[in-house]
Amino acid sequence: MSVPTSTPRSEARITIPTTQSMVALLGTSDAYLRAIEAAFPDVDILVRGNEIALSGDPIELGVAETLLGEMMSVIRTGQTLTLETVERSITLLRSGSSPTEVLTQNILSNRGRTIRAKTLNQKRYVDAIDNNTIVFGIGPAGTGKTYLAMAKAVQALQSKKVTRIILTRPAVEAGEHLGFLPGTLSEKIDPYLRPLYDALHDMIDPESIPHLITTGTIEVAPLAYMRGRTLNDAFIILDEAQNTSAEQMKMFLTRLGFGSTMVITGDVTQVDLPGGVASGLRVVTEILDGVEDVSFCRLSAGDVVRHKLVGRIVEAYDRYDLHRQA
Repeated sequence: MSVPTSTPRSEARITIPTTQSMVALLGTSDAYLRAIEAAFPDVDILVRGNEIALSGDPIELGVAETLLGEMMSVIRTGQTLTLETVERSITLLRSGSSPTEVLTQNILSNRGRTIRAKTLNQKRYVDAIDNNTIVFGIGPAGTGKTYLAMAKAVQALQSKKVTRIILTRPAVEAGEHLGFLPGTLSEKIDPYLRPLYDALHDMIDPESIPHLITTGTIEVAPLAYMRGRTLNDAFIILDEAQNTSAEQMKMFLTRLGFGSTMVITGDVTQVDLPGGVASGLRVVTEILDGVEDVSFCRLSAGDVVRHKLVGRIVEAYDRYDLHRQA
């Protein structure tokens, strides 16, 4: 008769240098500790004084031990942990990535607020912008594709890598025929470009924005106003690119001048073009696939950095669309 073998268990101990560090690590009322325990049910975690004792499944224990070490590294950089940070750190470790490497890369700081990538795909996107002339950020709402591009644009302007920022969107609702709308040019385009203004206000002192726009250092205009131009020494962002036609996308891409970077963002599941018009963003993924110095970065519901429910909503719609297509 065979004797059942017991499940192997390992043990580890981690010493935390100060009480303050322990509180930062475990969270108020041990909120972060409870999140870690829920994520690692096969690992027992016991806190005594300034020591954390781990025991349980060797593989899971190793991941949990690494997680605590990575969290301490994040704390040492001066970044405050949040429950969201802890949950994202667990996800990153499960995917084989270092939370410290992803979560501590500062892009831009303004008025005490620091903008960073929060997921592995966001970091890949930011790195692609650093390493390529044209980058496409494709993904659902809330994945930070436009916001991070804006942060990289402001960073490039502040470091004098470019002399101006150009922000543009297709004004699909107006059919790009803005001359038929009432009011001044600013009043005509404002509803379509407001999201870009909102992001700018997070990154640049609001009182300086009117001056930067007046001097042309920052230009915010509909896509129709890009025709016939060559854009040198600029960081150019085309937002809502799924609402460009194939011809508009070609027109925009060929505006690229020397010393410039282009970032094109969009969500191919949210096309507002009239029936029968192919999305330029969908078409260009086939045309430019494999072209040197052009990068396509795809973000998903797992990269949504808004309210958690937004990610669940995106996933639910994705499942619904797949079911309808089946």
